[in-house]
Amino acid sequence: MGRYDDDGFQAGYDKVLAKWPADRDALRVPTPFGTTHVNACGPADAPPLVLLPGGGGATSTSWYAQAAPLARTHRVLAVDLIGAPGRSEPAADRHPRTVADLAAWLDALLDGLGVTEADFGGHSYGAWIALHYAVHAPGRMRRLFLLDPTQCFAGFKAAYLLHALPMLLRPTPTRVRAFLDWETGGAAGPDPDWLRLQEAAAGFPAARPVTGPRPAPDALRVLNTPVLLLVAANSRTHDPYELTAQAGELLPRAEIDVVPGVSHHALPQSAPPELARRLSEFLGERPE
Repeated sequence: MGRYDDDGFQAGYDKVLAKWPADRDALRVPTPFGTTHVNACGPADAPPLVLLPGGGGATSTSWYAQAAPLARTHRVLAVDLIGAPGRSEPAADRHPRTVADLAAWLDALLDGLGVTEADFGGHSYGAWIALHYAVHAPGRMRRLFLLDPTQCFAGFKAAYLLHALPMLLRPTPTRVRAFLDWETGGAAGPDPDWLRLQEAAAGFPAARPVTGPRPAPDALRVLNTPVLLLVAANSRTHDPYELTAQAGELLPRAEIDVVPGVSHHALPQSAPPELARRLSEFLGERPE
């Protein structure tokens, strides 16, 4: 494994963060699991919107293409996952190990931000966390959007796991780029600055991510939270149409659609322009 270059990672992080609105704020929120870094923008008194990035080296900066339009109506709070690449600082003696730990971390994060309830959005692994949190704390989540969620409604394709394996076993910038080039091959390519940040995250001293089962079907069938589920048509991660079929059977208050011309790892930063419109329309609706 090549030596991790923290200076290179931080410089890459700042370069992608520069794509955010100029009035962004960097917030530091203490939690029992460490200090969580949040990139925020939008009016301080607007309804809060918590955004969770995917795994595999993604950070809160990945939401740059959506930050400005969403900040017109919301206080955008994009989170660096605790223990993952980014600027959150995990506690030395306590790490999230279970889904319940992740829920406790989000409870503490909202409390630290002074937020009673919020809209949520998540991509990939972040969507898995957000959906579990919707089940755990429905009273704190007004609405939820999920972008090509993993391990929520369908499993990984075998080919995806095989292509990801070299990167997972021995992460290097070259392997990260090769994997992302393969997954996004039929869709819009990743932004070059974002791609370099993904490469720079290879070898980041991150904790082992929390994994676990899909949210319980019985819990999803009674979930009253409005959900917008947008699935990448060109995703090589899972079968988009199996995912939408399963989700449609489980979520009682869901709007589900397939986004053409985009792959799993091209979300959310290289998404079609209409994605921002879809999200703004959904989040602009008043929940019943």
